[in-house]
Amino acid sequence: MKPINVGVIGCGYWGPNLIRNFVDNDSAQLRWICDVDERRLTEMLRRYPFAQTTTDYQKLIGDSELDAVAVVTPVATHFLIASEFLRAGKHVLLEKPLAATVQQSEQLVELAQQHARTLMVDHTFVYTGAVRKMKEIVSSAELGDLLYFDSVRINLGLFQRDINVLWDLAPHDLSIMDYLIERQPEGLSAIGSCHIEEGIENIAYLIMKFPGDFIAHFHFNWLAPVKIRHTLIAGSSKMILYDDIEPTEKVRVYDKGVTANRVADREAAYQTLVSYRTGDVWAPKLDTTEALRYVVAEFLDSIRTSRAPLTDGPAGLRVVRLLEAAQKSIKCGGQFTPCSANS
Repeated sequence: MKPINVGVIGCGYWGPNLIRNFVDNDSAQLRWICDVDERRLTEMLRRYPFAQTTTDYQKLIGDSELDAVAVVTPVATHFLIASEFLRAGKHVLLEKPLAATVQQSEQLVELAQQHARTLMVDHTFVYTGAVRKMKEIVSSAELGDLLYFDSVRINLGLFQRDINVLWDLAPHDLSIMDYLIERQPEGLSAIGSCHIEEGIENIAYLIMKFPGDFIAHFHFNWLAPVKIRHTLIAGSSKMILYDDIEPTEKVRVYDKGVTANRVADREAAYQTLVSYRTGDVWAPKLDTTEALRYVVAEFLDSIRTSRAPLTDGPAGLRVVRLLEAAQKSIKCGGQFTPCSANS
C-alpha cells in the first residue's frame, strides 16, 4: 500500500516528537520538514536526510505529491496555515488548541467538510493508556451516576508571552473531560490573575455547570512549587483518581462513597445523615505505548479510510468554545458565561 506523504511544520518542542512518530509508522512517508529556524532544520536534516527542508511552508502547499501536514506552530498561526492547506486539498493535523477563536475553529471545520479532507487536533492525552482505560471504566457504568469531574494541572512555568495559562494547559484537561464525559456544559465561571506579566494570566480556576447535578472544576497554574497532575471523577458507586505523575499506578479505582439515610424521624435523620462505604482500591493494567504513536496512527488511518478521527475538528471546536467562554468570564470578573453551541 502506498504510504501517505506528510510534512511537519514547526520543529520547536513538540514537532520533533511528531516527526519521529511519522518516520516510525510504515503508513507514512516523511516528505517535508518546515521551520523558520535554519539551525533546527539543519539538525532535523541530520537525523532525517531523506526529507526535504524549507523555511517557507508555501513550498509544501505547492507540492502535488504531498498528502497531509502536521502543523506544530503557535496557536495564533493555526488558522492561516491550516486554512491554506485545506483549500489546497491537504489533510491537516493541528497541535492543540485547534485555533485561537471559536470563529476560526468553525471555519476550519467547514473548510475540511467542503474539501472532504481530514481535520484532526492533537489532543494527546486522549490517546494515553490511562485516559483510554478511564473511558472504558466510565462507559461501563461501573462508577454509577457521574457526580463531578475535578482536575488540577499546576507546575512552575513555562511562562509564555503569546498565550496565558488557560490556553496553554487547559486544552489537556478539557479534551480529557470532553472524551470521557460526552456531555456539554450549559455555562461556566472562571477567574484568573496575572502575577508576572500584565494581561497574561498565570493562574486560573474554572467551574462548569452541566444539566442536572453534574459539575466540573479545574485549576491551572504556572506559579506552583510542585508539579501536580490530578483528575478525580466521582460516581455514585465508585470513583477514579488519575495521577499522571505516578510512574506505575496512574489510574486507581476506589470503591468508596456515601449513601443518604432516609428515615421518618427528623432527629434520627440528623444523627445518621449518611452512611460511609469503604471497599477495595484497584489499579488497572494500562497500555504504556507512547500516546503520539496512536495520534499519528489515528490521523493516517482516518485519511486512509475516509472516516472522522477520534479527536476531529468538532472535538477541537468544543474545547476552543470552552476556552473562549472561560477567557470572557475572567475578563468579566468571573461572571457566569454560557458556552453551549447555541449561546
